[in-house]
Amino acid sequence: MKVLVTGGAGFIGSNFIHYWLKKYPKDQVFNVDALKYAGNLENLKDIEADPNYPFIKGDISKYDEIEPIFKKEIDIVVNFAAQSHVDRSLYDPYEFITTNIIGTKNLLELSTRYKVKKFHQVSTDEVFGDLALNSKDKFSERTLLKPSNEYSATKASAEMIVMAYNFTYKLPTTISNCTNNIGPNQYPEKLVPLAITNIMEGKKVPIYGSGKNVRDWLHVLDHCSAIDLVIKAGKVGERYMIGSDHEEISNIQLIKKILKIMKKDGDWMEFVTDRLGHDRKYAVDWSKIKKLGWKPKYKLDDSIRLTVDWYMKNEDWWKKIKSGEFRKHYEKVYGNR
Repeated sequence: MKVLVTGGAGFIGSNFIHYWLKKYPKDQVFNVDALKYAGNLENLKDIEADPNYPFIKGDISKYDEIEPIFKKEIDIVVNFAAQSHVDRSLYDPYEFITTNIIGTKNLLELSTRYKVKKFHQVSTDEVFGDLALNSKDKFSERTLLKPSNEYSATKASAEMIVMAYNFTYKLPTTISNCTNNIGPNQYPEKLVPLAITNIMEGKKVPIYGSGKNVRDWLHVLDHCSAIDLVIKAGKVGERYMIGSDHEEISNIQLIKKILKIMKKDGDWMEFVTDRLGHDRKYAVDWSKIKKLGWKPKYKLDDSIRLTVDWYMKNEDWWKKIKSGEFRKHYEKVYGNR
């Protein structure tokens, strides 16, 4: 089996490649990544010599760059490639439109042309907008798309193009919408790695607004196993929600859990001006994928502990990142803290 993973040098993509090669060692996994700010080949350094792991530097928004890959008779495409941080979409939206929409269109066109057996679009629960903080509702496969910002709008647009290719050209597609991920190799602009690394540096953790925004959290390897199941057993043309098995918690509660695991007392949170259009709450009903036999392996506290341990043991990895382009983004969003 030949599997093309786009955005495979990023957080979830790199974890997925490790997961897939470990579970299916006879498969060949092609990784195409443009290596923009969050793409990091160090995430895959331990398998760079594996003959079943060819890396190709390429931008999915450039058709001619990625077409040669499809000539290798790809069986499955798993599209992780995306600009994914809401903060960045507020000041650089065109990058999101180019990668998330045009890039997905190119992949779909090539998948149709070269008769790919399955195209899987990795998406987010953010395409459904948000819920009231006191709401008992959850997003499901029947929830209408209602994106709140330009990041989620581009992901929703990509999903609609995927659905169009399935209907019009009969391309075998599936879509998954996952809740927030945590785990190793996550770029430290995201809340959890930002909190862990700031605390390790003796800095406070910037918290938007009141910190009462509510989320649920899933270990990245649980996300990988869910995608695997959807690809193998999911119904063509349908979407699947991927969620956690814990009660949703606020950002403040999450940071308190991190501080407890890191054995830190005192005031480590710094409340900053809320970002525009900040979604209040996400909650996911994943009963559909549960019927396929999937459920999360990792409990929330275990996921946080494993993530904290990884960042504590891999200071060289994140310190390189936080000393470069990251700093400009951090100051643009939070000021010179």
